[in-house]
Amino acid sequence: MQRYLIAVPLLVVAACSSDETVFGGGGTVDAPRNLTYLVEPSGTSGSPSGILLRWDNDLDPDLRVWNVYSRSGTSGAFGLRGSTTSNSFHDDGVPHLEYYATAEDLDGFESAPSNVVTVDERLALPAPTSLSSTSLDEAIALFWSDNAFTSDPSAFRNYRVYSVDFDLDLGLCGTNWALEGTTVAPEFLAGALTNGAPMCFGISAVSVEGFESLWSPIKDDTPRPDARNVAVWTSQSDLSQSGFRFWRDLDLDGLAQLSELGQIGSGTAGDIDFSVERDGTGRVFFQPVRAGTGVVTLGQVSDVTSIDIAPNITYGTGQLEVLPGHGYVFEMDGGDGFARFGAIRATHVGQDFVLLDWAYQTDPGNPELLVAGRR
Repeated sequence: MQRYLIAVPLLVVAACSSDETVFGGGGTVDAPRNLTYLVEPSGTSGSPSGILLRWDNDLDPDLRVWNVYSRSGTSGAFGLRGSTTSNSFHDDGVPHLEYYATAEDLDGFESAPSNVVTVDERLALPAPTSLSSTSLDEAIALFWSDNAFTSDPSAFRNYRVYSVDFDLDLGLCGTNWALEGTTVAPEFLAGALTNGAPMCFGISAVSVEGFESLWSPIKDDTPRPDARNVAVWTSQSDLSQSGFRFWRDLDLDGLAQLSELGQIGSGTAGDIDFSVERDGTGRVFFQPVRAGTGVVTLGQVSDVTSIDIAPNITYGTGQLEVLPGHGYVFEMDGGDGFARFGAIRATHVGQDFVLLDWAYQTDPGNPELLVAGRR
């Protein structure tokens, strides 16, 4: 989904109170015109990391510098924040409440002040109310409610996506959150991730002034390998290509490499997860083989994306009929005290072979199995 927005910063002009001190008012150069601001999001609502002030450029040869003044409240004197030869000024850290600018001529006299801008954090948008995810191969697809945009489209700038590591055993997110990216759509693909490494994600909304909302609910997910339309033969058609193993640790390092995943071999091997069998009536079945391997059927599923979590039930070791469009989850003994889970959707079931979409979670004991068709 694409949106095209013309972001026009909202300018809040505050009248000068009677007890303030405003510098300027003389000199030979004009006052700066159309002062605006943009705060810089930091990841924490209400605590911008800085502010960028801009005003119209002035090519008057008598203009030497512009001076920027600010104050932290709505009363009291303004203080000089800095001077610049550019028609913009960056103020690092949490911004002051009010700013204005003056122009200084070659003789050191200042112009009248520009308009005063008030940095009003009440202009922040509401936080996204929901966040969901889909596990992919070395990626996570994120989707969230678009309420920040729909609440005030003219005030919306973009969404910011944050991520951090997740401790699956403790159920806790890490503390070193990082910015994954920004988007104007209520969806984002976080890529270049490590399969089997759990992650936490959070989303904020940013207004045209740069104010950041509170975060969405936090969502954890784990990327894992997958493949599409893999052919596995029935034992009765080609015994050498009728066995399947989600992961075979060939180098015994305990890590799942790409070459070790989705292994197809003989249906008579004792270390495969399952074989594909055809009976005398032409019906085709999955037969769990390796000790500690079981399977359950989930019935008709629209895609492997429909298999989000491996069910917490008893997995059977007997044959299950393979039907087109049906989903299956396998539980396997990881050999380290933790189960492993794999998901399959049959896209084609024939007399000689079946075509399978599969997904496998490399993280020990992690039941996340979602997969998407495109990356």
